[in-house]
Parts: sequence; structure tokens; C-alpha cells
Amino acid sequence: MSSEYLQSLESLVKNIKVNNSQGVNSTNLELKFCSSSECDVSVFDVEVNMTKTNGILKTVAVKNLMNKLRNSYSNTEPISLLLSATLQDNNDSSLEIRLDFPNDQLNVTKPVCVFWNTTRKDWSDVGCNVNTSDENYTLCECKHLTSFSVLMSKGEVPAFSKVLDIITNVGLGVSVCCLLIFLTIESLVWSAVVKTNLSHFRHTAMVNIATFLLLADVSFLASTSPDVLSETWCLVLTVCKHLFYLAMFCWMLCLSVMLVHQLIFVFSPLRKRVFMFFSSIVGYVCPILIVGCSYMYYKYTNSPYYDKKTCWLIFQRLLVGSMHAFLLPMGTITLTNIFCMIVVIVTLVKSSVPDVSKADDKDTAKGILKVVLILTPVFGVTWIIGFFQLMLDQGSPMYTAVNFCFTILNSFQPSVPTYYIVAISKIRERFETSIQTFTLLSIVVLCVY
Repeated sequence: MSSEYLQSLESLVKNIKVNNSQGVNSTNLELKFCSSSECDVSVFDVEVNMTKTNGILKTVAVKNLMNKLRNSYSNTEPISLLLSATLQDNNDSSLEIRLDFPNDQLNVTKPVCVFWNTTRKDWSDVGCNVNTSDENYTLCECKHLTSFSVLMSKGEVPAFSKVLDIITNVGLGVSVCCLLIFLTIESLVWSAVVKTNLSHFRHTAMVNIATFLLLADVSFLASTSPDVLSETWCLVLTVCKHLFYLAMFCWMLCLSVMLVHQLIFVFSPLRKRVFMFFSSIVGYVCPILIVGCSYMYYKYTNSPYYDKKTCWLIFQRLLVGSMHAFLLPMGTITLTNIFCMIVVIVTLVKSSVPDVSKADDKDTAKGILKVVLILTPVFGVTWIIGFFQLMLDQGSPMYTAVNFCFTILNSFQPSVPTYYIVAISKIRERFETSIQTFTLLSIVVLCVY
């Protein structure tokens, strides 16, 4: 049907009688004419150049048709524009047309200049060559007139990308299982472990962090095959991941602020009502406002909010792209959490200053090491590696190493075993379970870790 539509469009343009018309310009179609010997016209940012002795050149560009036409070129994707060129009242024996197509793909790949073969009803590159190509434009030269476009090669998938996909899926699966175990244990021992306001604050924050991380991981796993998802589901999963990961970081912020407050204001503990009000605003309302406002902004400005190829936010360059609606809040929270972690370490060091013995120094060093090992994943500091990943060139060897580090650290979520160990230790403290049961559970935790 799309091929017949295109042939009908070409026939219609060919039979148009041109008087003094300047052409047609609409949302998805633009038509222009040229009667001079040196034709240089622009339709939908496609520059068309042709030299002829007589006749009228008719050029029409169409949007939103390329994805509906058959494409037998393996591992390629079409650009969004299709251009048809025809000549009226011309008797030239040889023709050459030059077309400068804009590249609408975010990642530059190898282009193929093609025309629509009406007999085969498929694309063909016979008589068309790529003259030059860069990150912005692809210049095609063809020896005949018909409907032209460009197919962009996806390129070979690196071997390490497949390994990263396996690591991600396995890591997320392990993380989901651990989170379910942790939330189950918390629900069983909640009344026993939540005895004071401080324990209530800590467990409330940890349960919310684990819950939103679980929802985000499930959404991530559901979008691992974006090719089989509809646009609606792709958008829904993008919004879910954006919201749940932001909510997780916001609850990390609540946990870090509560910890620092308890260290600094020892004799002025937080009231339960104040903490719950503050954490509800930060942990629930702020993520919803950020995600809602960013989605409405990109919809209002007609800018893409998500990438259909990945079902995730778009990063074009620094401070450009919807990814910054996630990066900026996450970066602010992570820096705040790093500051809180430094305050904890400094406080721990100061509390040991009067004791100058080597044994006390060793205990202090062990305490600092425990703080770093536990609070680094709990406060989301490992996500800083993601900043470096976005800034690096994909062709550099460092990019591969950083990509592996980020994938391993954040798919397995080292904070999950920490939650699990804390929960099991609380069971032991409160219920004095048998040493055999505790040992068995500890072995399971270590294996999962």
C-alpha cells in the first residue's frame, strides 16, 4: 500500500501543470519547482542541486513514510525523509542530481544512498553513491531521477555489549530476588525492630529505597527488548524508570540527612511527625513533580522525551536532552550524600582523637572503612561512574572499562546485601535464633553477594 501511495504521488507531481506556483508547504509534505538551468532548492532541509539544459525540475519531500516502506537492507534504519525528483519537458540524455540529506540519528553511522525501485518494490543503491558524510549531513549523487532517501547502518554490535547485557540481566535478577527477600523479612520483624524513633526513621527509609529500587529494576527488565514494545508501553516504562529511580535517590537523601542530624544534634532528636512529613515531601512529591514537569516541558516544546530504541531518556550532549531531568537531581543528591558521608567519617575520627594508641587507630580505621563500604552504595555514590560514562568518547578504551564498572556495580546493587545483612542481624538480636539458622542465612547472603 505504501509503495502504491508513493507511485501515485510521483505520478501526481509529474502531471502537475506549473504556471507561476511557488509550490506547496504543509506539515508532512513540501513541493518546489525549478525552471532555471542551475537548480538549487531546499525541501525540508534537503538541499537539491542539479544542472540541466531545459525543462522544469519538480521536487517533493515527504515525512513519516520511510518506516512504512519495505527495507531488505540488513542492519540498517531509514532516516525520516523521502525525496522524489521528476523533470518536465526535458530531453537531456544524461542526468546527475546531488542531494544533501540531514542525519536525524543521534549516533552517526555508515550511510547508504538508495532509491525506490518500483519494479522490485524495495530500495536499491544502483546508480547512487555517497559523496561525503559527516555527523550532520549525507551528500548523495545519483545518475537518474526517482524517489531517494538514505539508510543508516546500525553497525556491528560489539562483543562486550552482549556481555554487558548478560551481566545487566543477571545482576538485575539477583537484585530483584534480594530485594524481595529483604522486604519479606522487614514485614515479618517490623514490630520487633522498630522500637524507637531512630530505628523507625532508618527502617522506613530503607524499605522505601528497596521498594522503589525493586520497581525500577522490574521496569528496567521489562524494557530490555524495546523492539517488541509498542510506543505507548515504551513511554510508560520510561516514565516508570525515571520516577522510581528518582524516588529511590530522594529516599537516600532522607536517610543521609537523618543520619547527619542525629550525629550533629545528639540532644535534639527529630520528631516522628517532622521526619515523616519531610521525607514524604522529598521522597514522594518531588520525584512526581520532576518527572511530570520534564515530560510536559518536552511535550510542549515538541522535543523527544524518550528514545524509542532504548525506552529511556535521551542524552545528546552536555545540558542538552531529557536525560538531564534525571542527571541533575541525581547528581545533586549524590553530592549531598557524599558530603554527609564525609561528615560521618570526620565525626568518627574526632571521637577517637583523645585515644592515641595504635590499637585505637586500627579500630578507627576499621570503622571508617565500614562507613565507606556501607554508605557508598546506600547513598548511591557508585552512580557517579555514570557521569564519566556519558562524558567519555565511545571509541576510547576507557569507555569500555567504565561501562563494565557501572554495569556491574549498579545492576547487582551492592546495597541490597547490606540491607539483607542488617535485617538478619536484627532477627538475631531480637529473637535469638539458633546459630545454625543464622549461619545458613549468612551463607546464602554471602553467596548472593
